[in-house]
Amino acid sequence: MEQTMFGTRLYATRLLRSAAIALLLPLFAAPAAGSDVLKIVVDGIISPVTDEFIGRALDEAKARNDKALLIELRTPGGLIDATREIVNKILASPVPVIVYVAPSGSSAASAGFFILQAADIAAMAPATNTGAAHPVMIGAGGGDEKVDDVMKGKIESDAAAMMRSIAAKRGRNVAEAESAVRQSISFTEQEALEKKLIEIVAADEKALLAAIDGRPIRRFDGTEVVLDLAGSVVRTKEMTLKQRILSFIMDPNVAFILFSLGMLALWAEFNNPGAILPGVVGLIAILLAFFALNILPTRFAALALILVAFILFILEAKYAGNGILAAGGVVAMFLGGLLLVDSPVPEMRVSWITALAVALPFGIITVFLVSLVVRARANQVQTGEQGMVGEIGVARTDLSPHGKIFVHGELWDAVATENVEQGARVQVRRIDGLTAEVEPVR
Repeated sequence: MEQTMFGTRLYATRLLRSAAIALLLPLFAAPAAGSDVLKIVVDGIISPVTDEFIGRALDEAKARNDKALLIELRTPGGLIDATREIVNKILASPVPVIVYVAPSGSSAASAGFFILQAADIAAMAPATNTGAAHPVMIGAGGGDEKVDDVMKGKIESDAAAMMRSIAAKRGRNVAEAESAVRQSISFTEQEALEKKLIEIVAADEKALLAAIDGRPIRRFDGTEVVLDLAGSVVRTKEMTLKQRILSFIMDPNVAFILFSLGMLALWAEFNNPGAILPGVVGLIAILLAFFALNILPTRFAALALILVAFILFILEAKYAGNGILAAGGVVAMFLGGLLLVDSPVPEMRVSWITALAVALPFGIITVFLVSLVVRARANQVQTGEQGMVGEIGVARTDLSPHGKIFVHGELWDAVATENVEQGARVQVRRIDGLTAEVEPVR
């Protein structure tokens, strides 16, 4: 009897446990297979940060078995190495990738054209453009290297071959895609559609997904699949805080400002030893600047120009060179900023406004410091022995020629150039130890 009751209780316990697991499992289970479209926005220069962002989005889409990854793209171009990595990841992705150049007025130039052509579905919004994908020597050892015609030809042929391979596998117009590389041709959204470089022109995201739904696509391995996006929820993935910070630092203007401010902070630390804070801030700013400049196509000769500018500013502040050294520093810093990042893409260079906005204040600060130095030199010394010379005092005793005088709030031993009566006014000529040499005031 007891065994029967025990068996009944054990069976009931197991039954309750199974029911609890059945109820709780959906709360912790992964989302239903293929339930979402993951979306990311790539806006700016293509860099290693962009590569990491897209790579993690592809991994998340794969892990969640999403129906597709939607990349909303707008970029002036970027680094060739990062572009290759992104293209390779898109081509190898088991999740279909949709690249959409949007909103209206945007462009996907240079590196952006490669990413657009690598997508399973290439789409553009009205009034957008793409192309101009002629390769340049970016991110290959700094901007000081001169690329000869033979090397340029090799780089162009390599990029053209890469584009032919992508376009052919995606079933797009190989000749037109290659022309964007070899001749740097740009295409409007209608031209790209007519020349079969893209599949869809859509006014917005909703129209885009509606046009893709039920559409067969050719994967890079040659297989064809049909995208079923009906009822899909678009889930947006944002950059992490780290990625946003690194992306911000990668802006050449920001890198230039960080380096300049870092040098100024270190100069302040050297002039005020023990302040600590300027030194710490300056060191961090310079390290962050070097992080970005190490990846960007940096001209190290321009970096030397900026260092020369700081030397000229310091010399002006120390030796008061009548503004000539400060003017030279402003010119050197302005030119150094303009030439710092060597790129044919305007967005990947330091703008002249930024270079001028940094160089001029440094020159003004230097001239201000110099004016303080000059003014201090012109002013009479008010302390110590030198501060006593020229002071007017009163004889407290007869000076014949020795005696006592009251000057500068103190009683001094004095020796006069001629006899002086008590109560007469005298002027200090010089100080000899603790004795003041004086003469009567006429």
